[in-house]
Amino acid sequence: MDLAMFNQIAQINDHLFLSSAGAIKQERVRTLGISHIVNVTMEIPNLKLPNLESIQIHVEDSPSARLGIYFDRCSDKIHQVHKSGGKVLVHCVAGVSRSASLCIAYLMKYHRMPLDQAYYHVKKRRPVIHPNVGFWRQLIEYERRLFGRNTVKMVPSGIGPIPDVYKEATKNMYVFY
Repeated sequence: MDLAMFNQIAQINDHLFLSSAGAIKQERVRTLGISHIVNVTMEIPNLKLPNLESIQIHVEDSPSARLGIYFDRCSDKIHQVHKSGGKVLVHCVAGVSRSASLCIAYLMKYHRMPLDQAYYHVKKRRPVIHPNVGFWRQLIEYERRLFGRNTVKMVPSGIGPIPDVYKEATKNMYVFY
Protein backbone atom coordinates (compact mmCIF):
# COMPACT_ATOMS: atom_id res chain seq x y z
CA MET A 1 0.00 0.00 0.00
CA ASP A 2 1.24 3.46 -0.87
CA LEU A 3 1.37 5.32 2.45
CA ALA A 4 1.84 8.64 0.65
CA MET A 5 -1.78 8.24 -0.49
CA PHE A 6 -2.89 8.92 3.10
CA ASN A 7 -1.47 12.44 2.85
CA GLN A 8 -3.04 13.29 -0.49
CA ILE A 9 -6.26 15.10 -1.16
CA ALA A 10 -8.18 13.03 -3.69
CA GLN A 11 -10.42 14.79 -6.18
CA ILE A 12 -13.65 12.78 -6.46
CA ASN A 13 -15.20 15.13 -9.04
CA ASP A 14 -15.01 18.81 -9.94
CA HIS A 15 -16.43 19.95 -6.59
CA LEU A 16 -15.81 17.10 -4.11
CA PHE A 17 -12.55 16.13 -2.43
CA LEU A 18 -11.66 13.42 0.10
CA SER A 19 -8.68 13.19 2.45
CA SER A 20 -7.27 12.37 5.84
CA ALA A 21 -7.06 15.09 8.46
CA GLY A 22 -3.27 15.11 8.11
CA ALA A 23 -3.47 16.06 4.43
CA ILE A 24 -5.27 19.32 5.12
CA LYS A 25 -2.97 22.30 4.88
CA GLN A 26 -4.07 25.90 4.46
CA GLU A 27 -2.13 26.31 1.20
CA ARG A 28 -3.63 23.15 -0.34
CA VAL A 29 -7.16 24.15 0.63
CA ARG A 30 -6.70 27.56 -1.01
CA THR A 31 -5.01 26.14 -4.14
CA LEU A 32 -7.84 23.67 -4.72
CA GLY A 33 -10.50 26.37 -4.21
CA ILE A 34 -12.16 24.51 -1.35
CA SER A 35 -14.83 26.64 0.29
CA HIS A 36 -16.33 24.11 2.72
CA ILE A 37 -15.01 21.28 4.88
CA VAL A 38 -16.99 18.42 6.37
CA ASN A 39 -15.00 17.08 9.34
CA VAL A 40 -16.20 13.59 10.28
CA THR A 41 -14.15 13.06 13.45
CA MET A 42 -14.73 13.00 17.16
CA GLU A 43 -11.47 14.65 18.16
CA ILE A 44 -9.98 16.86 15.44
CA PRO A 45 -11.01 20.53 15.59
CA ASN A 46 -12.25 22.31 12.49
CA LEU A 47 -9.76 24.25 10.39
CA LYS A 48 -10.33 27.96 10.94
CA LEU A 49 -9.64 30.04 7.85
CA PRO A 50 -11.28 33.16 6.44
CA ASN A 51 -13.93 32.35 3.81
CA LEU A 52 -13.94 28.66 4.75
CA GLU A 53 -17.03 27.12 6.27
CA SER A 54 -16.50 23.98 8.33
CA ILE A 55 -19.03 21.62 9.80
CA GLN A 56 -18.24 18.76 12.14
CA ILE A 57 -20.05 15.46 12.41
CA HIS A 58 -19.15 13.62 15.58
CA VAL A 59 -19.16 9.94 14.62
CA GLU A 60 -16.76 7.20 15.67
CA ASP A 61 -15.17 4.90 13.11
CA SER A 62 -16.92 1.87 14.53
CA PRO A 63 -19.21 -0.67 12.84
CA SER A 64 -21.88 0.20 15.41
CA ALA A 65 -21.71 3.97 14.76
CA ARG A 66 -24.76 5.50 13.11
CA LEU A 67 -23.22 7.33 10.16
CA GLY A 68 -26.24 6.66 7.92
CA ILE A 69 -28.32 9.29 9.72
CA TYR A 70 -25.99 11.87 8.12
CA PHE A 71 -26.09 10.57 4.52
CA ASP A 72 -28.89 12.88 3.38
CA ARG A 73 -27.76 15.93 5.35
CA CYS A 74 -24.17 15.73 4.07
CA SER A 75 -25.21 14.92 0.51
CA ASP A 76 -27.61 17.87 0.52
CA LYS A 77 -24.88 20.18 1.86
CA ILE A 78 -22.38 19.07 -0.81
CA HIS A 79 -25.04 19.57 -3.49
CA GLN A 80 -25.97 23.03 -2.15
CA VAL A 81 -22.30 24.12 -2.07
CA HIS A 82 -21.79 22.85 -5.62
CA LYS A 83 -24.87 24.72 -6.86
CA SER A 84 -23.48 27.94 -5.35
CA GLY A 85 -20.12 27.43 -7.08
CA GLY A 86 -18.19 26.10 -4.08
CA LYS A 87 -16.10 23.01 -3.43
CA VAL A 88 -16.26 20.61 -0.50
CA LEU A 89 -13.53 18.58 1.19
CA VAL A 90 -14.76 15.68 3.32
CA HIS A 91 -12.26 14.24 5.79
CA CYS A 92 -12.00 11.95 8.77
CA VAL A 93 -8.83 10.90 10.59
CA ALA A 94 -7.46 8.63 7.83
CA GLY A 95 -9.76 9.39 4.87
CA VAL A 96 -10.61 5.70 4.64
CA SER A 97 -13.97 4.84 6.21
CA ARG A 98 -16.25 7.61 7.52
CA SER A 99 -15.44 10.31 4.95
CA ALA A 100 -15.34 7.80 2.08
CA SER A 101 -18.80 6.52 3.08
CA LEU A 102 -20.22 10.06 2.95
CA CYS A 103 -18.70 10.66 -0.49
CA ILE A 104 -20.20 7.38 -1.74
CA ALA A 105 -23.62 8.33 -0.33
CA TYR A 106 -23.42 11.71 -2.11
CA LEU A 107 -22.61 10.08 -5.47
CA MET A 108 -25.55 7.73 -5.03
CA LYS A 109 -28.03 10.48 -4.19
CA TYR A 110 -26.98 13.27 -6.55
CA HIS A 111 -25.20 11.45 -9.36
CA ARG A 112 -27.65 8.53 -9.28
CA MET A 113 -24.78 6.03 -9.11
CA PRO A 114 -25.56 2.57 -7.82
CA LEU A 115 -23.59 1.70 -4.68
CA ASP A 116 -21.08 -0.56 -6.42
CA GLN A 117 -20.33 2.10 -9.05
CA ALA A 118 -20.04 4.87 -6.44
CA TYR A 119 -17.63 2.74 -4.40
CA TYR A 120 -15.43 1.91 -7.40
CA HIS A 121 -15.48 5.58 -8.50
CA VAL A 122 -14.21 6.77 -5.11
CA LYS A 123 -11.75 3.87 -4.78
CA LYS A 124 -10.23 4.69 -8.17
CA ARG A 125 -9.50 8.23 -6.95
CA ARG A 126 -8.43 7.26 -3.41
CA PRO A 127 -7.31 3.62 -3.42
CA VAL A 128 -6.93 3.41 0.38
CA ILE A 129 -10.66 3.69 1.10
CA HIS A 130 -12.16 0.83 3.07
CA PRO A 131 -15.47 1.65 4.78
CA ASN A 132 -16.08 -0.55 7.80
CA VAL A 133 -18.68 -3.32 7.68
CA GLY A 134 -21.24 -1.34 9.68
CA PHE A 135 -21.03 1.59 7.26
CA TRP A 136 -21.43 -0.86 4.36
CA ARG A 137 -24.65 -2.15 5.90
CA GLN A 138 -25.91 1.43 6.16
CA LEU A 139 -24.87 2.21 2.56
CA ILE A 140 -26.65 -0.94 1.35
CA GLU A 141 -29.79 0.15 3.20
CA TYR A 142 -29.44 3.67 1.76
CA GLU A 143 -29.12 2.29 -1.77
CA ARG A 144 -32.31 0.26 -1.30
CA ARG A 145 -34.10 3.37 -0.05
CA LEU A 146 -32.88 5.48 -2.99
CA PHE A 147 -33.24 2.97 -5.83
CA GLY A 148 -35.40 0.12 -4.52
CA ARG A 149 -32.67 -2.45 -5.20
CA ASN A 150 -29.11 -3.33 -4.24
CA THR A 151 -25.91 -3.75 -6.22
CA VAL A 152 -23.82 -4.77 -3.19
CA LYS A 153 -24.66 -7.47 -0.69
CA MET A 154 -23.05 -8.80 2.46
CA VAL A 155 -21.45 -12.24 1.99
CA PRO A 156 -19.74 -14.66 4.37
CA SER A 157 -15.94 -14.76 4.45
CA GLY A 158 -13.11 -16.11 6.57
CA ILE A 159 -13.14 -12.85 8.54
CA GLY A 160 -16.91 -12.58 8.97
CA PRO A 161 -19.56 -10.91 6.81
CA ILE A 162 -18.15 -8.49 4.22
CA PRO A 163 -19.55 -6.56 1.26
CA ASP A 164 -19.15 -8.61 -1.91
CA VAL A 165 -16.93 -5.85 -3.39
CA TYR A 166 -14.28 -6.85 -0.80
CA LYS A 167 -14.44 -10.55 -1.71
CA GLU A 168 -11.36 -10.67 -3.94
CA ALA A 169 -9.18 -8.64 -1.57
CA THR A 170 -10.06 -10.79 1.44
CA LYS A 171 -10.21 -14.28 -0.10
CA ASN A 172 -7.11 -15.53 1.74
CA MET A 173 -7.84 -13.87 5.09
CA TYR A 174 -9.02 -15.74 8.16
CA VAL A 175 -9.73 -14.87 11.78
CA PHE A 176 -7.66 -16.86 14.28
CA TYR A 177 -8.87 -17.22 17.83
